[in-house]
Amino acid sequence: IAVTAVNDGFVMDAWKKASNADSVEFLADGNGDFAKAIDLTMDASGNGLGLRSKRYSMLVEDGVVKKLNIEDAPGKAEVSGADALLKQL
Repeated sequence: IAVTAVNDGFVMDAWKKASNADSVEFLADGNGDFAKAIDLTMDASGNGLGLRSKRYSMLVEDGVVKKLNIEDAPGKAEVSGADALLKQL
Protein backbone atom coordinates (compact mmCIF):
# COMPACT_ATOMS: atom_id res chain seq x y z
CA ILE A 1 0.00 0.00 0.00
CA ALA A 2 1.31 3.43 -0.93
CA VAL A 3 -0.11 6.88 -0.22
CA THR A 4 0.83 9.86 -2.38
CA ALA A 5 0.05 13.50 -1.78
CA VAL A 6 1.17 16.87 -3.10
CA ASN A 7 3.12 17.56 0.09
CA ASP A 8 6.75 17.51 1.10
CA GLY A 9 8.54 14.57 2.68
CA PHE A 10 8.38 16.09 6.17
CA VAL A 11 4.58 16.33 6.05
CA MET A 12 4.30 12.80 4.70
CA ASP A 13 6.60 11.45 7.43
CA ALA A 14 4.56 13.21 10.13
CA TRP A 15 1.33 11.81 8.62
CA LYS A 16 2.79 8.30 8.65
CA LYS A 17 3.87 8.60 12.28
CA ALA A 18 0.54 10.10 13.36
CA SER A 19 -1.29 7.24 11.62
CA ASN A 20 0.90 4.48 13.08
CA ALA A 21 1.03 3.12 9.52
CA ASP A 22 4.40 1.40 9.54
CA SER A 23 3.47 -1.01 6.74
CA VAL A 24 2.30 1.78 4.40
CA GLU A 25 4.61 3.77 2.11
CA PHE A 26 3.96 7.52 2.23
CA LEU A 27 5.33 9.14 -0.93
CA ALA A 28 5.80 12.88 -1.26
CA ASP A 29 4.79 14.38 -4.61
CA GLY A 30 5.82 17.91 -3.66
CA ASN A 31 5.59 19.45 -7.13
CA GLY A 32 2.65 17.28 -8.18
CA ASP A 33 4.75 15.60 -10.88
CA PHE A 34 3.18 12.17 -10.31
CA ALA A 35 -0.33 13.61 -10.16
CA LYS A 36 0.34 15.48 -13.43
CA ALA A 37 1.78 12.36 -15.09
CA ILE A 38 -1.38 10.38 -14.36
CA ASP A 39 -3.64 13.33 -15.20
CA LEU A 40 -5.21 13.53 -11.75
CA THR A 41 -4.55 17.14 -10.77
CA MET A 42 -6.99 19.78 -9.63
CA ASP A 43 -6.59 23.51 -9.17
CA ALA A 44 -7.26 24.48 -5.56
CA SER A 45 -5.90 28.02 -5.94
CA GLY A 46 -9.27 29.41 -4.84
CA ASN A 47 -8.56 27.92 -1.42
CA GLY A 48 -4.93 29.04 -1.37
CA LEU A 49 -3.61 25.54 -2.07
CA GLY A 50 -2.49 25.74 -5.71
CA LEU A 51 -2.12 22.57 -7.74
CA ARG A 52 -3.22 19.47 -5.83
CA SER A 53 -3.95 15.83 -6.54
CA LYS A 54 -7.50 14.60 -6.88
CA ARG A 55 -8.48 12.01 -4.31
CA TYR A 56 -8.40 8.51 -5.76
CA SER A 57 -7.57 4.90 -5.06
CA MET A 58 -5.77 2.72 -7.55
CA LEU A 59 -5.07 -0.99 -7.70
CA VAL A 60 -1.89 -1.73 -9.66
CA GLU A 61 -0.71 -5.24 -10.50
CA ASP A 62 2.67 -5.72 -12.17
CA GLY A 63 2.67 -2.11 -13.35
CA VAL A 64 -0.83 -2.31 -14.85
CA VAL A 65 -3.69 -0.23 -13.42
CA LYS A 66 -6.53 -2.68 -12.73
CA LYS A 67 -8.87 -0.34 -10.82
CA LEU A 68 -9.02 3.45 -10.62
CA ASN A 69 -11.59 5.13 -8.40
CA ILE A 70 -11.67 8.94 -8.64
CA GLU A 71 -13.71 11.09 -6.27
CA ASP A 72 -16.14 13.51 -7.90
CA ALA A 73 -15.68 16.20 -5.24
CA PRO A 74 -12.77 17.22 -3.02
CA GLY A 75 -13.13 16.23 0.60
CA LYS A 76 -15.05 13.04 -0.08
CA ALA A 77 -13.77 9.49 0.21
CA GLU A 78 -16.81 7.54 -0.93
CA VAL A 79 -15.53 5.89 -4.11
CA SER A 80 -11.84 6.13 -3.26
CA GLY A 81 -11.93 4.81 0.30
CA ALA A 82 -10.45 1.52 1.37
CA ASP A 83 -13.85 -0.14 1.79
CA ALA A 84 -14.83 0.68 -1.79
CA LEU A 85 -11.55 -0.62 -3.20
CA LEU A 86 -11.63 -3.81 -1.14
CA LYS A 87 -15.13 -4.59 -2.43
CA GLN A 88 -13.73 -4.57 -5.96
CA LEU A 89 -11.16 -7.28 -5.26
